[in-house]
Amino acid sequence: MGQKEELKQRVIAKRKELEAQIARLRADSSEASRKEVERLQKQLNHARETIKQNWDKVTDDAAKKINEWLKK
Repeated sequence: MGQKEELKQRVIAKRKELEAQIARLRADSSEASRKEVERLQKQLNHARETIKQNWDKVTDDAAKKINEWLKK
C-alpha cells in the first residue's frame, strides 16, 4: 500500500471514529455534549471534504496538513 493510500485509509478510519463519538454524545442531552457534537461535526465535515479530494493529486504540503489533523 502506498503512502497516499495509507493516508486515505487513516482519514476514513478517523471519519468513522468521529461518527461513533458523535452518536454516543447525541444520546446525552447536556449542553456540554451538544457543544462537543458541534466541534466533532466540524472535524467530520473536514474529513469528508478531505476524502473527496483526488488522492493522486495530494501534494506533500496537503499530506502534511492531513497528518497534523489526524493527530488531533
